[in-house]
Amino acid sequence: MISTTPTHDCFVEVKQLHVTFTGGKKPVQAVSGVDLRVQRGEVVALIGESGSGKSVTLRSLLGLHAAKTTHITGDIRVGDQQVLQLSPRELSSFRGRVASMIFQEPLLALDPVYNLGQQITETIRRHENVSIQEAHQRALALFERVRIPSPERRLQAYPHEMSGGMRQRAMIALALACKPQLLLADEPTTALDATVQIQILLLLRELQKDLGLAVVFVTHDIGAAVEVADRIAVMYAGRIVEEGPARTLLRQPRHPYTRALLQSRADGALAKGQRLETIAGAPPDLAALPNGCAFATRCKLAQPQCELKQPDVSWLEDNHSVRCLRALEPQTV
Repeated sequence: MISTTPTHDCFVEVKQLHVTFTGGKKPVQAVSGVDLRVQRGEVVALIGESGSGKSVTLRSLLGLHAAKTTHITGDIRVGDQQVLQLSPRELSSFRGRVASMIFQEPLLALDPVYNLGQQITETIRRHENVSIQEAHQRALALFERVRIPSPERRLQAYPHEMSGGMRQRAMIALALACKPQLLLADEPTTALDATVQIQILLLLRELQKDLGLAVVFVTHDIGAAVEVADRIAVMYAGRIVEEGPARTLLRQPRHPYTRALLQSRADGALAKGQRLETIAGAPPDLAALPNGCAFATRCKLAQPQCELKQPDVSWLEDNHSVRCLRALEPQTV
């Protein structure tokens, strides 16, 4: 076992990120001490149930949380910029040029008042000193790159005139408009049917490789994560409980929550009439997190000491880390 965290030259480095929402009756600790590193040209997937802190972490990387109702501590470095120290004007320049996001529902993210061509050309001209004609040609090239048919005509379309899959491709084109180095994808395939999901995942992976992007991909679907990710970080109750290469987590999961997620998938190995495994219980209240492991009340392997304090991070072989007192007990899925 490796006792210390390996060090790398990372493009994205998040250290001890804490995000607390203070707008309600009680403070909600949505993210609790997340550490995350992403190399240039690498895809890291954040997976977990709804409410585990995935999207909150992602939006923190882009500085999207309302300052009045959000308390954030820790460090977020993207390239040579400290995101939490950027002024509103610096953040406006940072978004789009350095880091950009593909939102979960493009119909809500895109402006319904302007056609798609106007939205992309405006984005390009906001960050770069180019003419309207040049920005239009770049928008056209982006539509061609994301394989939108009849791209010239589609640039004149409004978001509601496009299908879900075409809107998501337009959202990807908009996110890539100013050639960012970091792409954040917040469950970009959730609202799509299975066939279109696969097309979007393959497109994202192809674009990521061609452009050398660093990507953080949020999903609750571990199957989608395996398709696109080099590394997977499993989140539960605002903490990363296991992280490692995608192939390692798929074949040798060490945290009971990761194993439970894998066992709850409906795949070809499930025999007819066999009951699908589920995770008993419900996630903890983020406004009253327990002192110990947050998964202990749902864990089949929990011991009394699991409820007393947070387990430390154990580093295994192949840059594989896990937060669990029983991490060194190998088990198969």
